[in-house]
Amino acid sequence: MTRVRKSLIAASVSGLAIMAAGAAMAQTGPDVTEVDEVVVTGIRASLQQSLETKRSSNSIIDVVTAEDVGRFPSSNVAEAITIIPGVTIDREFGQGEKVSILGTDPALNRTLLNGQTVASADWFILDQPGRTFNYALLAPQIVGSVEVYKTPEPRIDEGSIGGTVIVNTRRPLDAGIDPISGAVTYLWNDRSEEGDFQYSVMGNWTNPERTFGVLVAAQRASDFLRRDGVQSYGTVTASDYLPSTQRRGSRALPPCVGACADTLAANPDAIGLNALAASYFEQQRDRDSYMAALQWRPTPNLEINFDWLRIDASYDNTNQSMFAFQGNTWNALDRLTDITVEDGIITRATFDNALSVLDVQYREAAMTSDSYRLNLEWTGDRWDVSAVAGYTTADGGTQRQLFGEFLNWSNYTVDISGAPGRPGVVTYEDNIMDDPTAFAFDGGWGAGDPTQGPTGWNSGWGGNIVAKPTTDEEQYAQIDLGYELMGAINRIQFGYKYRDHETDQRMSGVSIPIYGYVGDTSMFNPRQVPSNYLEGFDVNDQMRTRFVIDGAALADYLASGGYLQPWQTAPEVTVFGNAEFTSQNWNIQEAAHAAYVQADFDTGRMRGNFGLRYVRTESESGGYTCINQTASGCGTTEADWEWVVATKEYDNWLPSVNVAIDLADDLILRLSAAQVIARPNFADMSNYFWLSDQILTGGGGNPDLNPYESLNLHASLEWYFQPEAILGAEFFYKDIDNYILQQTSPEDHFNQAQQAVTTYQISRPANAGSAQVRGVALAYQQTFAYGFGLLANYTYVDAEADNGDPLPYNSNHQLNISPFYENGPFSARLGYSWRSEYFTGVDRANNMYVDDHENLDATVSWAFSDQVSMTFAGQNLLDSEYYNYADTVALPRGVYRTGRKLMATLAVNF
Repeated sequence: MTRVRKSLIAASVSGLAIMAAGAAMAQTGPDVTEVDEVVVTGIRASLQQSLETKRSSNSIIDVVTAEDVGRFPSSNVAEAITIIPGVTIDREFGQGEKVSILGTDPALNRTLLNGQTVASADWFILDQPGRTFNYALLAPQIVGSVEVYKTPEPRIDEGSIGGTVIVNTRRPLDAGIDPISGAVTYLWNDRSEEGDFQYSVMGNWTNPERTFGVLVAAQRASDFLRRDGVQSYGTVTASDYLPSTQRRGSRALPPCVGACADTLAANPDAIGLNALAASYFEQQRDRDSYMAALQWRPTPNLEINFDWLRIDASYDNTNQSMFAFQGNTWNALDRLTDITVEDGIITRATFDNALSVLDVQYREAAMTSDSYRLNLEWTGDRWDVSAVAGYTTADGGTQRQLFGEFLNWSNYTVDISGAPGRPGVVTYEDNIMDDPTAFAFDGGWGAGDPTQGPTGWNSGWGGNIVAKPTTDEEQYAQIDLGYELMGAINRIQFGYKYRDHETDQRMSGVSIPIYGYVGDTSMFNPRQVPSNYLEGFDVNDQMRTRFVIDGAALADYLASGGYLQPWQTAPEVTVFGNAEFTSQNWNIQEAAHAAYVQADFDTGRMRGNFGLRYVRTESESGGYTCINQTASGCGTTEADWEWVVATKEYDNWLPSVNVAIDLADDLILRLSAAQVIARPNFADMSNYFWLSDQILTGGGGNPDLNPYESLNLHASLEWYFQPEAILGAEFFYKDIDNYILQQTSPEDHFNQAQQAVTTYQISRPANAGSAQVRGVALAYQQTFAYGFGLLANYTYVDAEADNGDPLPYNSNHQLNISPFYENGPFSARLGYSWRSEYFTGVDRANNMYVDDHENLDATVSWAFSDQVSMTFAGQNLLDSEYYNYADTVALPRGVYRTGRKLMATLAVNF
């Protein structure tokens, strides 16, 4: 299959070269007209700049300028590029952090800073390092322009199937940069009811000859986020509630009798939630960005650029989920007294003296990124040379999690019959959700006095202390040479690039053993949730008026060993104390050697480029493997584990061709064909592995994965029917081999809870087969009389694997509408986006989806003078609901709202 594809593309390239050479015989050299730099501002001017860049490009690209970024109420670059057809973002925590292009997984797209990799890291403890870029790192203020290449060129780094986002930072010698500019923003969130100030300042100096310049910038962003929600984890089946003395002790008869028992017997495969919670998440987000750029043109032929970008961000957060744990094996499954099943879903269930759990996770999370790039460019009469060297590094992750778990036994009913409109309600016979004394640490059980020693006493599990830091770094060197020709083929360029990348994850931790009663949550400064908690959710007053505790106070208690009995010593946080922690220590080292040749051509009515990129990838994946399996699992010392490294090498030849044909002065037809690859996610390549003894599921990595390979075909028709206007249609098809999907299959592993080998359902990434992505993107942009204008686009994508599985992060439908008005000093803009449901991955053997989602932003600006302006903006004005579900919308997994953000910005420049 691959050989056929390459031959097809090679034939297309050869045919195109023959056509171009023939046309060259009749072509004279192009006229060259020198024009002065023109500085334009405003919404209409920025849209015009974007269209001009798009129109003159040889590839299918879209562009967002710095002016356009600033005219949107964007807190990061991801949100600024959502106006581009086919670009969608995921807003799980209220901010755009993951970008999908043309229906592909964010991991199948690349983001480059000034054409090079920028190291990134995630803050959320459940995230695994991958190839996705964390857009929360990039502040809009540093952006000069954003180019989204939907079709590749040989000169651009490989690794993208969906598209490549190139973020270009500002340069000192760019036109239109003021010597000093700055802004102060006040941000208010109506859910957290907290306000924060944002600051940005930029200074630019050039010498009188404009041959040398220095640009420096700094930006501070603060945002206190509160996310309210209803969440669950995992599923159970009705058959799990049937009598089982093996799982549930020696009870002679379960409480479920009569109609309850009849319903279970008639619907053994009905699916219900393992747990349902009222969730309360708080996070302080602080991001400091610093940028410096030096630009020197010692001669008209030589230019030297140096760029530095540093980002310091902190994402400390506390999550408090109050669960009804109706699927717990030992404390709930045999407590069922009533059940309702509708269409194969357990929609309502009542329990007698069953388990409830308050989970409180206090997390200290941070990200730091540094990028350095040195670029030399020399241009001769016909030759030009560019050399680039750089280094980028990032570290992040959860530096420390202190997790406390508190238990209660009560009578309650769980009802999800109203989902998705009413995602879930927990009702207690005697309300405990506002009673801090009702939840206490699990003190274990046994005989005697637990304060006198462990003899005859079994400890309870009180939580854990965990650290999961990650690092990501790359060093690179690249040289490119170009030669200008006279004729249809007017330029040829070739180059070589070396990249050395390393990604590392380290996890350590310790479980907290509790002996006897040591206290309840009243010790940790409990308080009732704010009065607007769960606003927008159809829930009961019990859930709305629950209590939360002081996460920092709990963290101090756990860190200081406040729970320890007199004879206990504090448990040691270690990599080897628990197999779950040990297995999540891994390291990926990857070297890539790439060489390319590219020819640009222009016959007058037809222009474009074609060429070939070759890349060799060498990777090493290291991780721990247990070498001392005992009756209770793997040993808990370093000697019980061995660091094992798996190697992988592969070569890829990547031809591509882009053609732009001027069918008329205002009508352009574009055609593109390319062979592309995307490498596996780092976490997927790793040796990590985990098990959940309670619900018999698990997952791990696969070091032997092959890269995705895809034949990408694109065609677009662009009609520039008036100045600042376009009506376009883009058609695309991606035939992907080696598609990596999570596959779940049974595996036998030692169950430490049951002290026996048990069958688990294990999910692992695998090259599961092929996949196809096909679709169309329609774009319309026009300015009207009296300062009005409209930008709108719609994208349809049909994507699935050959086995019928959906592809991650693909929405079949996406719509963006952005009307604007600009007249003199006043401007206003709305941005409405909607995307249909999309699949995100597999979790606990369930296919996870996010329901359709809409978002509305707005901005209004008034320029008092050329130096002073005021802008009012709003994000998420609909307070949209993020609805995550398992397999069907009737089984909610996480349903959240993060509130509206209102911003007022005073900007000055001189």
